[in-house]
Amino acid sequence: MTMKLKSKLPGQGTTIFTVMSRLSNEHGAINLSQGFPDFDIDPRIISLVEKFMRAGKNQYAPMQGAMELREQISIKIREMYGANLDPVSEITVTAGATEALFTAVACAVCPGDEVIIFEPAYDSYAPSILLAGGAPVPLTMHYPGYCIDWNEVKDAIGNKTRMIIINTPHNPTGAVLTEHDISALLDITRGTDILILSDEVYEHIIFDGRRHESMSRYPELASRSFVVGSFGKTYHATGWKVGYCTAPRTLSEEFQKVHQYITFAVNTPVQLALAEFMERREEYLSVSAFYQEKRDLFLSLLKNSRFRAVPSAGTYFQMLDYSDITDMPDTAFAMELTKKHLVASIPPSVFYHRRNDHLVLRFCFAKRDETLKKAAEKLCAI
Repeated sequence: MTMKLKSKLPGQGTTIFTVMSRLSNEHGAINLSQGFPDFDIDPRIISLVEKFMRAGKNQYAPMQGAMELREQISIKIREMYGANLDPVSEITVTAGATEALFTAVACAVCPGDEVIIFEPAYDSYAPSILLAGGAPVPLTMHYPGYCIDWNEVKDAIGNKTRMIIINTPHNPTGAVLTEHDISALLDITRGTDILILSDEVYEHIIFDGRRHESMSRYPELASRSFVVGSFGKTYHATGWKVGYCTAPRTLSEEFQKVHQYITFAVNTPVQLALAEFMERREEYLSVSAFYQEKRDLFLSLLKNSRFRAVPSAGTYFQMLDYSDITDMPDTAFAMELTKKHLVASIPPSVFYHRRNDHLVLRFCFAKRDETLKKAAEKLCAI
């Protein structure tokens, strides 16, 4: 007898990241699809992990996270955004940012609640909402600048609206929120019980002198926000899966009630190593310049191609318009690009509920210079 299970996510299949990386491997393509570096992390962090392992720090960390790491997160947020967070009651270390996003939704969204998301949206948002019994309310960011129409947000808010999910800098588009966006968000949420889940994993990767508009910077927004960060993006260590969530004490209490039954605690020696490395402020403060050089190199290499770019304002992703090459849908062209031209990318249409006909692909430039040069040579030959 074959057991059958009624799916809680009947519309979900294998993620596009897995699909494109597998296709890239099958064809020996240059993988600019999934968002991870092809260069190694700082060997000093590895040495720190080894130090704490050999010092016997190999048992469970506190459920909320190693205090040393929470204290360093608190210091960083105070220095960067002027917010004073209690490391005891307002910071939780998680098994990656995706766990933090899932946990925030799980603890706050009840059956029948509505959650506003902005598309193209990172692919974990909607499934998390559905698993909590909520309903995603997708609003489309306006191409080509991928900006939010806040009048549309006002129209979408109703008595069932429980949460708005913000992502800045934005994956997959590279767009960032401005002070105008913050002002609009303040006006919309003031006097309501709407929560904000702010995905800020690329907070340290922002370009051209822009300022990261963290919810932590604005007390009125911070009072209703779960703010999610990531060490994987900042320190090029995506495989370590260490993130965190900050929230006011009452929200953190509910967050931790769920977190303790998902992962309970995160890898102890890695937490302690990150805490010590965070004392080197210049390391996370220099990440923007590091990736801006890579963005600028990638764009310069493509200037004679048939692709057209709106320079990324943040993240390590670049959207390229290919309408001068073909009118193929983005998924079909991404497949052809991987199989025929040996460069893998991500088709953004998979991040929409509604039909999207924009002829763009997302490329990751968190790669060695030689990787970007080889990929650009292939793209320029199309």
